[in-house]
Amino acid sequence: MSHIVACIDGSVYSESVADHAAWAGTRLNASVELLQVLGRREPPPADLSGSLRADASAHLLEELAAVDAERAKLVQKRARLLMGEAKARVEAGGVAQVGVTLRQGDLLDAVAEREGKASLIVVGKRGEGADFARMHLGSNLERLVRAARRPVLVASRAFKPIRRALIAYDGGAAAQKAVDHIARSPLFSDVETHLVTVGAETEAARRALDDAAARLADGGRRTRTHLVPGAPDEAIAALVADLGVDLLVMGAYGHTRVRNLFIGSTTTEMIRSCLIPVMLFR
Repeated sequence: MSHIVACIDGSVYSESVADHAAWAGTRLNASVELLQVLGRREPPPADLSGSLRADASAHLLEELAAVDAERAKLVQKRARLLMGEAKARVEAGGVAQVGVTLRQGDLLDAVAEREGKASLIVVGKRGEGADFARMHLGSNLERLVRAARRPVLVASRAFKPIRRALIAYDGGAAAQKAVDHIARSPLFSDVETHLVTVGAETEAARRALDDAAARLADGGRRTRTHLVPGAPDEAIAALVADLGVDLLVMGAYGHTRVRNLFIGSTTTEMIRSCLIPVMLFR
C-alpha cells in the first residue's frame, strides 16, 4: 500500500493539508500519516545570577521553569487536539488508514525518517505566520523541498477538487520526472492534463514538447500542449488563470539553476503567487 506523509502545524493551512492528503490518499489507495513536529521557539531563561540575590534568583528560576512546563503542556494539548481534528477530516475524506505522529525536534529530520516508505509528502504553503506575512512562504518549505526525495504537494489555503493540471515543462531532469510520474500514477487517472513550455517557437522546443506529450499519452493521459513566449513566471501564471487550472506541476529547479542553493526563482515565484496547489519534483 502507498503511504502519504502530511505535515500539520496548526496554521490556517492545516485543514487544506488534511483535505489534499485525503484527496491523494483515496486516489492512491494509500495510508496517511499526519505528522506534527513541535520545535522550541523561545530562548531559555536568561542567567540572572549576577543581577539578583542568590535566593531571589533561585526563586525566579523556579517560577520560570514552572511557567515553561505549563506552556509545554498547553502546546502538547493543542497539538493533540489539532491532530485529532485533522485525523477526523482525512477519515471523512475516505481514507481508511490514518495515523498521527506528534514529536519534538526538527521537521526535516522527522520527514527524512519517514519519506523512505512514502510516495508523497503534503505540506502547507505557509506556516502559522500566514496571516501576518501573506506574501512570504513558510520558513520550512524551501528546506523541505530541497531535502525531499519524494514528490511534494504544496497545499493552497483552501482545497478544491483537482480536475485540471498544468505541467510546466522545461526539459530538465525534474520536469522529465514529473512527466513520467503523471503518466503512470493513478493520482492523475482522470485529471485533464496540460503541458506548457515557455520560450520561442522553435523546431527543437516543439519536438521536445510533443515527445513529452507522447509519453503522457502512452500512460493514458489526455494532454494539450502549449508553447508560449514571455517570462516563465508571468506566462505560466497567465495560463493557469486562462485554463482554470486546479494544480500546477513543476520541477523544483529550472535545469539552468544552481541546484544546491535555491528551489529556483521561477518555482519560488509560482508557489508564492499562485492560489492553487503546486506539486514539486526534484
